[in-house]
Amino acid sequence: MIKRRVALAATLVVGALAITLAAASCDRVPPAEKLPAVAAGDTAFTATMEAHTNSPIVDGNRVDILLNGDQIFPAKLAAIRSARTTITYAEYFYADGGPAREIAEALAERCRAGVTAHILLDGFGTLSMPREYLKLLEGAGCHLATFRPLGRWVSVGRHNKRNHRRVLVADGRVAITGGSGVSEKWTGDGRLDGHWRDTDVRIEGPAARNIQSAFFENWREATGELLGGDRYLSNGRPSGQTRAQVIKSSPAGGYDMYTMYLLAIASARRSVYLTNPYFLPDDRMEEALLAAAARGVRVVALTPGKIDHNVVRAASRRGFGRLLLGGIEIFEYQAALLHAKTMVVDGVWATVGSTNFDNRSFALNDELNVVLYDRAVVERLAAAFEADLGHARRVTYDAWQNRGLKTKLLERLVVPLESQL
Repeated sequence: MIKRRVALAATLVVGALAITLAAASCDRVPPAEKLPAVAAGDTAFTATMEAHTNSPIVDGNRVDILLNGDQIFPAKLAAIRSARTTITYAEYFYADGGPAREIAEALAERCRAGVTAHILLDGFGTLSMPREYLKLLEGAGCHLATFRPLGRWVSVGRHNKRNHRRVLVADGRVAITGGSGVSEKWTGDGRLDGHWRDTDVRIEGPAARNIQSAFFENWREATGELLGGDRYLSNGRPSGQTRAQVIKSSPAGGYDMYTMYLLAIASARRSVYLTNPYFLPDDRMEEALLAAAARGVRVVALTPGKIDHNVVRAASRRGFGRLLLGGIEIFEYQAALLHAKTMVVDGVWATVGSTNFDNRSFALNDELNVVLYDRAVVERLAAAFEADLGHARRVTYDAWQNRGLKTKLLERLVVPLESQL
């Protein structure tokens, strides 16, 4: 018994050391010491955002906000079934269940009908995807590729530098992206215990081309093949009146997503409504949030009350004290597992995407967000945020300070791992 305990302790020590070494050597976002004094909604702000994220703001889009599986899966299936020439589809997480089978069968049916479908699956996130679906897609003539397959040897950093982007583009015309994966746990209305509360966005119009560009980038890395032509890139005719901006980031391509969040928080003059499942701001991002609160901005962070990774929750809650004392409101969502990744600023600017509020998304993974500059669409996201607060519990400083000893111990143990979370 003693030998077993010693062996277990040794294993834990070695494992912790390995992860710590990996964490110490991982990428971190370089700090931005000064931020411009521009307000959200100003012409100067939009121009500044374009300049620092290398991403154009394009007009003429129709944008629909998709809340939870009840809206997300029907929209994805409709987009796939509407395709007549091409489908490009990148997925980070794919597991068994009703939605998984429906999407695989819909893709296979389109491939048999002569549609050219390129399907890119992340080598880590889709490990639990049933082989039968892969065989179904391959047998139908779909083009499958794996982004950074793990290979025979598994390293401690195997979960680093993944393609965390979610992309679905039909005929180069209709695009869907956001934070959802494919699994039974994404079904429902976001209020079901054991399920996910998530947000995606559907776009028709010129911005769909920029989402397609993100897929091209990852497909090229995975296969060496450059896609292009009219079948993949529509003529870009306007489909609506919404201005949208597609921002992508990767370890190789820079830290544009981190810059986007910093600029948006610094631009706030009335409110910042931040929803994120992995809320681990670094020191610079904390300073930006606290500075906003100090100048009278209402800063509200909606975080999970239930989560799939308790280590992440412990690391996140460890930093609540400073934020709460600085006037930031923190709520924990209770109705389901929060997975939406959105932010709304001053009711005039918003973003939806795959990016978590942590170093992993900002520095280690490929991510994709859509930024919206349309009051009606932004107000829809603000309304969803307010509705979610109705199913959340506010965290007070006293309650946080009086959390249990076990919780505090776990928070200390995860400190060396924070850059990997």
